[in-house]
Amino acid sequence: MPHITHVGTLKVFSGNANIPLATDICKELTVQLGKVRVGRFADGEVDCQILENVRGCDCYVIQPTCTPTNENMMELLVMIDALRRASADRITAVMPYFGYARADRKAAPRVPITAKLVANLITTSGANRVMAIDLHAGQLQGFFDIPLDHLQGRPVFVDYIKKQHFENLVVISPDVGGTERARNFAGRLESNLVIVDKRRPRPNEAVIYNVIGEVKDKTAIIFDDLVDTGGTLAAVANAIKERGAKRVFAACTHGLLSRNAVSVIENSQIEKLLITDTIPSTRALGSKVVCLSVASILAEAMRRNHNGLSISEMFS
Repeated sequence: MPHITHVGTLKVFSGNANIPLATDICKELTVQLGKVRVGRFADGEVDCQILENVRGCDCYVIQPTCTPTNENMMELLVMIDALRRASADRITAVMPYFGYARADRKAAPRVPITAKLVANLITTSGANRVMAIDLHAGQLQGFFDIPLDHLQGRPVFVDYIKKQHFENLVVISPDVGGTERARNFAGRLESNLVIVDKRRPRPNEAVIYNVIGEVKDKTAIIFDDLVDTGGTLAAVANAIKERGAKRVFAACTHGLLSRNAVSVIENSQIEKLLITDTIPSTRALGSKVVCLSVASILAEAMRRNHNGLSISEMFS
């Protein structure tokens, strides 16, 4: 049976959130970045105009909703609406980093589930599909009433780590909730898994209660979806170092690196922190942070989606 190929021309657009990543994706796809004007009116409202014909086209809007989150989110919604009103045939919101993902449940009385609200906004704006890398929790896929392709950033980490030829490797899940993510990563590296029992007495603070598994004389890699203030990584690194780990590294897809996170990492037991370019680097990352590109992963997913091919096969 022949592959189902989308007839519309593939076009890629970007808001202001991460133009370097969008440019790299276009290089991988050998297409030009679409012409669009995304600015501000005098009072700060988002002003947008698509500057080329998109009628009947298969359009992709690359826009992580990182800091400034609300500004980037509004740009994404306005661009999708502009493409819909310009008669684009299909619109895919490519969100390398999905902001508000941590607000995915009612963790206390009278709080919002903001991740669901954001999903509704993206759908209502006119998106037909969403692509995201390493959501904070897998169940976020169910928040959308449109298809969502949950891509994985781990291939770039696996490639990097295998080239280092580490000995006695062990993967650390920094909390119980990330166990499945870390287990899959450990499987790719053919290493054992260790789980850290961690609690958060308040946001951006972590207390380590126990380390489940053997880390003595091991090279440990802490694997998580994101690093924000760096406090959790530093606390976990200290805990496993105290239990005899020989070396400690960390790999986190989304490098938010808020507040003094770079300084926290610099002064921690972590030798290297691997992140990706889902979020642009707006300041010096220090000597320990290594940024890897996910442009090839996103480009391949977009190419496969455009041509009606399986995306899950990329990670099988």
